[in-house]
Amino acid sequence: MNALRVGNASGFYGDRFNAWREMLDGGELDVLTGDYLAELTMLILGRDRLRDPSLGYAKTFLRQLEGCLGTALDRGVRLVTNAGGLNPAGLAAALTALADRLGLRIRIGYVEGDALDRPDALTANAYLGAFGIAACLDAGADVVVTGRVTDASLTVGPAIARFGWGRDDLDALAGATVAGHLIECGAQVTGGNFSFFTELPDGGHRPGFPIAEIHPDGSAVVTKHSGTGGAVTVETVTAQLLYEVGGPAYLGPDVVTRLDTVRLGQDGPDRVRITGVRGTPPPPTLKVGVANLGGFRNSMTFVLCGLDIPAKAALVRGQLAAAVGTEGLEFVLARTDHPDASDTEAASALLHVHLRDSDRARAGRAFSAATVELALASYPGCTLTTPPGEATPYGVFTADTVPQDAVAHVAVLPDGTRLPIPPPPRTCLQGSPVQQNPLTGGPSLHPTRRGALGELVGARSGDKGGDANLGVWARTDATWAWLRGWLTVERLAELLPETAPLAVERYELPNLRAVNFVLRGLLGPGVAASTRFDPQAKALGELLRSRSVDLPADLPGSGR
Repeated sequence: MNALRVGNASGFYGDRFNAWREMLDGGELDVLTGDYLAELTMLILGRDRLRDPSLGYAKTFLRQLEGCLGTALDRGVRLVTNAGGLNPAGLAAALTALADRLGLRIRIGYVEGDALDRPDALTANAYLGAFGIAACLDAGADVVVTGRVTDASLTVGPAIARFGWGRDDLDALAGATVAGHLIECGAQVTGGNFSFFTELPDGGHRPGFPIAEIHPDGSAVVTKHSGTGGAVTVETVTAQLLYEVGGPAYLGPDVVTRLDTVRLGQDGPDRVRITGVRGTPPPPTLKVGVANLGGFRNSMTFVLCGLDIPAKAALVRGQLAAAVGTEGLEFVLARTDHPDASDTEAASALLHVHLRDSDRARAGRAFSAATVELALASYPGCTLTTPPGEATPYGVFTADTVPQDAVAHVAVLPDGTRLPIPPPPRTCLQGSPVQQNPLTGGPSLHPTRRGALGELVGARSGDKGGDANLGVWARTDATWAWLRGWLTVERLAELLPETAPLAVERYELPNLRAVNFVLRGLLGPGVAASTRFDPQAKALGELLRSRSVDLPADLPGSGR
């Protein structure tokens, strides 16, 4: 049986608009997927639905398909997307109307049941698996729309439909899960956000979107259309494999994928083969994403130029605390100033002031106007980067679980038939992910040289609610032998002091020459509420790579 070619044209709500057209025109595909549902997106869609109950789906998807839906139908490329968000039936109806307007005949299936009744929540959605998608495809759907499914399910579902896998084909399901995880973030696996982007053939200017060629046994090859930018290498794939994961046991609704069994190998130019993936039975529960409105927030930034920066910041703190009170008030001083600078910008630090409150009025003009009123009554050279503004609502994302058999997973087939998707047989995890004991490392026995950690290693970081993950991989076996003993939890706390007070889990993935850290609570109440300069922890890996450390002198760097 031929491999199934699954492409991806969207990694988030706001990704490259023309990617659907580019992927359909770029070469052969069997299925084209699109992922739109980051945790922040669920909050956005929830607010959309509050304004208009007929909304709640990713409207951009309709505009993207307007010019290429006919192409997909003509070429027999089936489309699978979670752009249905909070209202998959609504998006399915809108797609039907679009097809009618374009004079196209289309068969649409959709998956529902992820939405849970939580009266106290803005949104509450279980992460469904792939078998509902497969049922729609088996029934002849040209397009399958879902709400909240796991990102990898968009790829796993078509593979189930093509190869006829059942619930007990755990290794195959796990292999397809890895393939789905690798392509679901679009160009991130083809060189986007890649630590060594300067080594890419085009310098990373416009990476193409990815394709997974999935085989009947679940093994796969990640590639891209010929002539597109970026690259697919073992390292670009390693970087994406480490993105937003925790321990070696990667939990999903259909299978627990053992990331420590994944083997990667270059299979030709822009082709990386994934083999050896093992799966174990899924857990008895599904993850649930819960989004709530947390209140209102506002921010203003003071420019502090020249001398006495700490004293200037202290004066602003005291003046604003007296004006608006201290509750919910937060100050972050960014020392962007340089001594003896010849221009104002280089001589200036930034004092970011944030206020969060349940009272829109206090967080709004009462706060921002109070900052502006200091313009002639505070430190010398007082200036702000923005005029006063109103408060904006922010959301809080939390994770919960629900028994798999408590969710009514339903595939609505193109003819309107509602097909219940039974949960997997009740079974418990064979074992929970176990935190590996941090290695002590100890003093280096090698001669050392001072240099940036990123000369020897790559990194990829990201967010999961209030937590973050930070994956670090070595480029050679020799570097891995050093890294695994050197980069401990304690060392990480030295290099990234904000992680010191957190609960930090450390896992090793030797097949990838990588360690992964899960940083509990780094992002506080989550991306939408975080006031960190890097609220999604996307740059955390690059911060780590920039730190100067004692590197083994006998390990060659990357030439920086």
